[in-house]
Amino acid sequence: MHADDLRKADTVGQLLAVLALGLVSVVPGSAPDGSIEDFIDHEMPASGVPGLAYAVVADGEITSVGVRGVVKIGSAVDVTPDTAFVIGSISKSFTALAVMQFVEAGEVDLEAEISQYLDVFSGRPAGAITIRQLLSHASGFSTLQGNSNPAVARDGESQGKDALERSVDARADVTPAYRPGERWEYSNLNYQILGRLIEVLSGQEFQAYVTAHILEPVGMEHSFVADGQVHDSMATGHSSWFTTKRALAESPTDRATAPQGGIIATAGDLALYMQMMLNGQDDVLSAAGKAQMMRPAGAASPAYGFGWYVDQGNGSVWHTGASPGFESLAWMLPAQKKGAVVLVNGVGGIGFAETTELRTGIAARGIGIEYAGEGSRLPQKALFIGLVLLPIVYLLSMIWAWRHRAAIRAKSGIAGRFSLWFPLLTTSVAAWVILGLVPRLFGSPLANLNLFLPDFVLVLIATAVTGVLWAVFRLGVAYTGRSRTA
Repeated sequence: MHADDLRKADTVGQLLAVLALGLVSVVPGSAPDGSIEDFIDHEMPASGVPGLAYAVVADGEITSVGVRGVVKIGSAVDVTPDTAFVIGSISKSFTALAVMQFVEAGEVDLEAEISQYLDVFSGRPAGAITIRQLLSHASGFSTLQGNSNPAVARDGESQGKDALERSVDARADVTPAYRPGERWEYSNLNYQILGRLIEVLSGQEFQAYVTAHILEPVGMEHSFVADGQVHDSMATGHSSWFTTKRALAESPTDRATAPQGGIIATAGDLALYMQMMLNGQDDVLSAAGKAQMMRPAGAASPAYGFGWYVDQGNGSVWHTGASPGFESLAWMLPAQKKGAVVLVNGVGGIGFAETTELRTGIAARGIGIEYAGEGSRLPQKALFIGLVLLPIVYLLSMIWAWRHRAAIRAKSGIAGRFSLWFPLLTTSVAAWVILGLVPRLFGSPLANLNLFLPDFVLVLIATAVTGVLWAVFRLGVAYTGRSRTA
């Protein structure tokens, strides 16, 4: 699988967030000294990201922390080592770590059903899902189910202290798309449920527990968990916007989605976190518990552990992350005690201003893995350009139809009626594919996809709507003219 596929997957709910960082052509090797900064000089302008931060761990020690750019397009405020970024789905490893703390304390059984701990799931379709299945994305919940937010998460009280409880309760009666343990499919819902499990077991809000039992012991002084507030210490997120980036409006962090993607951290703090995961010591979790997190969780999850993707081929452990306006990558080689993390405050587009090569190239150089790059993006660019041009073509076709209305009105017989009505069929099917099927393929409703790729969603909708309008317009030209003539 290509690296860009994983970036898209994280961006819209991990559509095919599948098989590990064998996704690119990588082999163990060595990166030349200083190559990270040179690589950033070359690749950062093409990515369009306003700012980035990275950190590297080698032989279990933090060897470098670097920053570039600004916190917001048009701003004179530089990214600093203390600038925090939303790390997206890398947050799942924090949630998994917290669950494992309860496992080691004897308060959670990995093979126990979730209904044993959360009463709201008793007698519900999802009640038989085990803790192991939730941790490893083998629960049966689909990507789409994980990205379909309940109405409760959008009301005026969405950032209250009970936001996570209310969101999980609202989805407790969701029937998993597949039988638990039958197959692997990435779903944010798994980790939202696990976040609520942590709250019930600890008697604390998810934010308070993770802060006290992970962030503070690890020394992550400049990091925090999404708490429904606006934080000036954060970089501003940017979405893709027609070959460039557009700053998102300032908004509070989201409490309800914190367990699946709501850790906000600096690159240096994440280096401390990786250092802890790689140190082979008993601290916030036992060395055995950390090792268990970083190996396949079972037959249904051959490339995912607990909160981490696992590549048994090259021994790497990794996770991408994406939240509206942010993308990230954490990549480790546990056997060599190496790790690298890259954070950017911009989401890659379709073919244009993509961030995958920037993030993967920095991380690969940081841990000494050769990276061949992403290759040509011409097919993706052609697709995007085609979608941009199609609405214009349809509008021009309406003008053409009006100017040639006499010929259109003259159509008769079976062949004439077919030529008039068939375009309506084809454009209606195309609109269904664009507005109905494409979101399912991405594993995300259009409204959610719009948070990441507003330009792409805009041209999708414009293409679907103008296509049907063109077909209807032709019919209107044909039959209204005939009515007047008659």
